[in-house]
Amino acid sequence: MVRIRPRRLRISETMRRMVRETDLSANDFIYPLFVMPGSGVREEIASMPGCFRVSVDELCKEAAEVRGLGIPGILLFGIPESKDEIGTEAYAPDGIVQRAVKAVKSAVSDLLVITDICLCEYTSHGHCGVVRDGEILNDQTVRLLAKTALSHAQAGADIVAPSDMMDARVAAIREALDENGFQNTAIMSYGAKYASAFFGPFREAADSAPAFGDRKTYQMDPANAREALKEVMLDIEEGADIVMVKPALACMDIIRQVKDATDIPVAAFNVSGEYSMVKAAAQNGWIDEQKVTMEILTAIKRAGADIILTYHAKDAANWLKSA
Repeated sequence: MVRIRPRRLRISETMRRMVRETDLSANDFIYPLFVMPGSGVREEIASMPGCFRVSVDELCKEAAEVRGLGIPGILLFGIPESKDEIGTEAYAPDGIVQRAVKAVKSAVSDLLVITDICLCEYTSHGHCGVVRDGEILNDQTVRLLAKTALSHAQAGADIVAPSDMMDARVAAIREALDENGFQNTAIMSYGAKYASAFFGPFREAADSAPAFGDRKTYQMDPANAREALKEVMLDIEEGADIVMVKPALACMDIIRQVKDATDIPVAAFNVSGEYSMVKAAAQNGWIDEQKVTMEILTAIKRAGADIILTYHAKDAANWLKSA
């Protein structure tokens, strides 16, 4: 006689909902956006259907929509008017992200604005730092990253998110913020960011592909797990308030290890390539987009992510609302 029947707790939707271990909500999401110069601009990104490069005025409309869906924040990537060897537009007081932050905080004051802190979108060579003789220089880059983070905080950013993977950049950013009166500006570090092929569509979206070589001397080897914990712990020691694992789908094990090893919020970035694969398969009729997307996002949360940065955020929030 069978006495133990796990299926009893799956007998109906109401029963399944009552015993569900992982609940997904719009509160878990951050929506990434690409902002560019101009007015009335809304350019769809070919490799990321449903995602757009937008001007500041259109960004404010997006921000209001995001807030209305119950999503707590947005992550801004800037596309500058011009690029140079040292990414000057990244830390210019009137740079595209600085203007965007001010506009969004004026239009939707209670939406969290997170800014990506990196130089790759702003450098003519597409690397995330200062280059000399083909080498990406760490310490010189860190000084510019700290300058960029401070300029974003001065514009009104709630959280700055260094994504470059240079050594000691969190400490330098924390020091720059604190010395200038921005003790309450949080840092969400890309603590374990791998040199991943899943970033491909993003490089089209942000026009940030390296002009030479790759990013493997600063982003992590996807084969390494212990190194990820080392990187995360260093960022926490340096003052990170939130740590991120990127990409998410290929790093579920890393998300779980980071969650188990730390006591601060853990974020995971469901990146452009992961998004585009779902979109492409759905457009070909091979998968059910809504079901697959929700399964992926639930799995990322189940792995240990407290915060999920995802281009699916608006769709997912709408689906949750109608569920």
